[in-house]
Amino acid sequence: MEVSVHNLTKTFGTLRANDGVSLRFAGGQIHGVLGENGAGKSTLMKLLSGFLRPDSGEILLDTKPVALGEPGAALRAGVGMVHQEPLDVPGFNALENLLCAAPRWALPTRTEARNTLIVLAGRLGFSITPDDPISALTVGQRQQLEIIRLLACGARTLILDEPTTGITAAQARSLFVALRHLADEGNTILFVSHKLDEVAAICNTVSVLRSGQVVGEGQMPMPQPQERLLKMMFGSGVDHVPSPASRLLPPASCLPPPASRLLPPASCLPPPASRLPSPAPSPLAWQLEGIAAREGNLTLTGLNLDIPAGVVVGLAGLEGSGQKILLRLLCGHLRPSSGRLRLAGADMANTTPATFRQGGVEYLPADRLIEGLVGPLTLTEHFALLQSDGAIINRNVAEAKARDAITGYNIKATPDSTIQSLSGGNQQRAMLAMIPDTTRALVCEQPTRGLDVASARAIWGRLMARRDAGCALVFATADLDEILDYSDYVLVFFAGRISQLIPRAELSASRLAELIGGVGFESADGVAKANLQ
Repeated sequence: MEVSVHNLTKTFGTLRANDGVSLRFAGGQIHGVLGENGAGKSTLMKLLSGFLRPDSGEILLDTKPVALGEPGAALRAGVGMVHQEPLDVPGFNALENLLCAAPRWALPTRTEARNTLIVLAGRLGFSITPDDPISALTVGQRQQLEIIRLLACGARTLILDEPTTGITAAQARSLFVALRHLADEGNTILFVSHKLDEVAAICNTVSVLRSGQVVGEGQMPMPQPQERLLKMMFGSGVDHVPSPASRLLPPASCLPPPASRLLPPASCLPPPASRLPSPAPSPLAWQLEGIAAREGNLTLTGLNLDIPAGVVVGLAGLEGSGQKILLRLLCGHLRPSSGRLRLAGADMANTTPATFRQGGVEYLPADRLIEGLVGPLTLTEHFALLQSDGAIINRNVAEAKARDAITGYNIKATPDSTIQSLSGGNQQRAMLAMIPDTTRALVCEQPTRGLDVASARAIWGRLMARRDAGCALVFATADLDEILDYSDYVLVFFAGRISQLIPRAELSASRLAELIGGVGFESADGVAKANLQ
């Protein structure tokens, strides 16, 4: 299916998200759509998939103009979208989600839905079965279910919005194999990303958006020099900025196939946050003694860990190895079944998340719209909710804080913009902007999720400033570069075990990758044991 747009325009108040966009995407190919956060990528894809209606311009499928007023109409026309946040029901299993999300004409019976799921999963190499509960699936597997649903409903054009955000390199590789297979069958794949290495690895063509407009000649064949793409994404302002000190990659076996895996030149990338020495690690932020905790089918036992103030601790390991249990313990969202947990010396083992917040702990979850933000509320209303000086809300103060956040964190929005109208990267910036200045300990799950390289480094600059002021920061991510660039200490999770607190200076990229794979883990073992039950 050929997909094209002509002079497509969409505005939100005074914000021109798409400004006269014209592009053409041929069938049987994978097309990359690049741009920094807020460049208009997600808006364009929502217009193509019927989630938004254009103010002007037209959309054509196989050269015929169509009106895609809602997602159902787009899907009937053959266009489906996989969002950054998977659209599913946590309390259902995979088959039940497929049945409740697909129209009756696509999957008329439960038996047909089960057979369709099994056949498509096998054809695409997806590790998902009909009876898998959604709560037990990884983000990557939830994406797989969404792709199966769209294909079952007749989609011939698949739009994937930042699909590798929050999934491991192995899961990304599996996704890429499936996308190549679908393109070889004649489907059209639109791959929206800001990750140049991934676009180079999988895409046949690439287009760049900046400030709502197409940059350059529109669609370009791949490969393209990464320096050129970076300049198109960010403008000439990145020319003088040096590259990070350590952009180290895991072994090739963990990464998608290297169709020109060239790193950007040093002149094109902003640097990681300043690696100033940490303050003296005193006092301790968290102390865990003999902690046992369970979530899902994973139980951690015998967890003994001291995390000092004024350091950054990165959690590395395959997804589902226990990182989330530790994060939720540290912010009070999960209570230990035994043991003692202290925050700055105070016993917190049986308290609530509100008590942790009163103690200066903030939690930034990976699932922004479920645990972090309220989609229909505006930025101003979010800052109003944070007011704690009485029952009366001062809207003027809240609006002023929203404007300060927009300026300070480069959020492409207005104070009256709803959170759900923002791109994923701008939602992440907004959530980070809401962290109080009084925060003493910060727990982050994928803190730069969905952010382009320049935005991610800017955010880490702010996080490092908090560290240097004495705030303790614990974060988990599947990005080994991020672990190595910004951690003072690293905890590695492998096969139900957790390493000792390893100084970053003692780790190379290859050594970290080995530990994640279990090579030589015995020498680093010692903090806790975990049991799968």
